[in-house]
Amino acid sequence: MQHLRSLVFNVQMYLAMVVLGVVYFPYAVATRNGALKACKTYCRWVIWTAGWMVGIRCEVRGTPPTDELMIAAKHQSFLDIIMIFNAIPNGKFIMKRELLWAPILGLYAKRIGCVPVARGKRGAAIKKMVADVAAGHANPGQLVIYSQGTRVPPGKYLPYKVGTHVLYAQFGHECVPVATNVGVLWPKRGILRKPGVAVVEFLEPIEPGLDRVTFMTRLETVVEAKSNELMREAGFDADTHNA
Repeated sequence: MQHLRSLVFNVQMYLAMVVLGVVYFPYAVATRNGALKACKTYCRWVIWTAGWMVGIRCEVRGTPPTDELMIAAKHQSFLDIIMIFNAIPNGKFIMKRELLWAPILGLYAKRIGCVPVARGKRGAAIKKMVADVAAGHANPGQLVIYSQGTRVPPGKYLPYKVGTHVLYAQFGHECVPVATNVGVLWPKRGILRKPGVAVVEFLEPIEPGLDRVTFMTRLETVVEAKSNELMREAGFDADTHNA
């Protein structure tokens, strides 16, 4: 039965993206605020339907930032994107350039100020990312970067990429780490959505001005430790799976 509920939920979630994308299209083209409102509406819809259709209750912990700064988050599934964006007033994401060509999603991502990055050599990708962020820096808001560069399933490890520190050093703002357990309930792949409490937690900000090694070590340590704790709450022991 949960598989059937999950299938119906997934179908309606993408249908809602199309419907809301079309309804809000004139407003999104006219103003960035129109695009932001459309995306917020969609996020609230997904969070609401996840609760009663598949039993996923979404919970935000900590203090979501409202100032202009960088957020460095753990990425496990589409749900953490939705929850983070819904929790902050003016979010914009570092994203894969390929997503610009996705129907509906690409248009709205561009309108709210997301920064597309082409995959390639690490040095060239970092330089391009910094240049693109600087070019769009007039748009106020919270810049969200996924420091591991992709969705990482529970129990798996990928190193944190140095591009996070490059942006942190470039703009001189605080960095707010974000931990999550959403991948336990909403996997990277597959249809099944498991009931439980999905959490994103905004952690204590990291002050500006730290060197690369100090910053990257602190970021990875706090995000991984808190994410493992949250996953244990959801019934997944990352330490056991990594053993």
